[in-house]
Amino acid sequence: MKKDMKNGIRRRGNSYAIFISLGKDPITGKYDYHWETIRGTKKEAEKRRTELLHQLDTGTFIRPSKTTFAEYLERWSQDYAKPKLSPRSYERYAGIIGKYLIPEMGNIPLTQLKTEHIQRHYTNIRSQGLKPETIRFHHAVIHKALQTAVKWGLLHRNAADGVDAPGKGHTEMQTCDDFEVRQFLEAAKNSVYYALFHTALFTGMRRSELLGLQWRDVEIQQIDVCRSLHHLKDGSYIFTQPKSEKSKRTIALAPSSVLVLAEHKERQQAIRTMLGETLGKDDLVFSTPQGSPLRPNTITRAWTILAAKAGVKRIRLHDARHTHASLMLKQGIHPKIVQERLGHSTISMTLVIYSHVAPGLQEAAAKSFDTLVNPEREKELVEINS
Repeated sequence: MKKDMKNGIRRRGNSYAIFISLGKDPITGKYDYHWETIRGTKKEAEKRRTELLHQLDTGTFIRPSKTTFAEYLERWSQDYAKPKLSPRSYERYAGIIGKYLIPEMGNIPLTQLKTEHIQRHYTNIRSQGLKPETIRFHHAVIHKALQTAVKWGLLHRNAADGVDAPGKGHTEMQTCDDFEVRQFLEAAKNSVYYALFHTALFTGMRRSELLGLQWRDVEIQQIDVCRSLHHLKDGSYIFTQPKSEKSKRTIALAPSSVLVLAEHKERQQAIRTMLGETLGKDDLVFSTPQGSPLRPNTITRAWTILAAKAGVKRIRLHDARHTHASLMLKQGIHPKIVQERLGHSTISMTLVIYSHVAPGLQEAAAKSFDTLVNPEREKELVEINS
């Protein structure tokens, strides 16, 4: 019977071949070895052999595979990303993988992908004019893909861990104050999207949630958020479940919202009657006259045009959500209520996002506490100020 050669180094011309024993194959009964060619000095070959033996001892050794980064990304995209992501998010992931990652790094074997390859990729796309936030998204896709490869036992470390991705720049959150909200709604009064924009400002719902709303979800004084509507690149529309358990929620309506939605429903029913149809519970609350879904980009464009017409600061439609939260917090509404209305997973997430509102809340809280504990101090302050 052939004996195990254990581990060693052999010279081959101007290079060295190193091999380590992986033990006996339980099926064939033959000894299995891992070989590598080192084009360098004997000292470098010995160093690499020591690294491999350490990996073998610690259980981190993974036998190099011929699988390329492109082949792995295609498998990861189908088996991991597609089932877990929303259709729109998956489209974005697939776009980055197909347009950038595979053409630039796809031919590299997965097990030979290094930090320097990824860093060079970021340098290249930066030179093409991609924004830092886009490069950060590339980093998120690569890091998640390689992290999954580690979990699947295909890699022993994530090469993206050592990459310097662009840092997050400080972007000031844009919100409207109460005067600007009134000004905007006045300008939008005669728009076909008035009810939609009013609901956005008064509930803090996401655009996809508003467009996925059906009349069965609207009760007398509340809205049940239980689906989102997404418009895909192929032109199709798809309903999805809320992005998290907390996103599936019930939002209490303000009296003005109840009236606006009731008037909107009457107008919608009148149009359907003219078309010889009936408005049903499964019909979309915000739709075309024929009941078809609204294009998200069309809604966003209409919002921007109306904001300019109203003379208020140009904020995104998504900032209607931020406006709703900021105004509620400034009114002293408990952050837990704001969290529930927005569908955030935790209250800490709400507090972090709206930390810009905190200074005013802190000041008001300190003043309120002082008034409670030292009522006579309040009188002194009034006298001083008068």
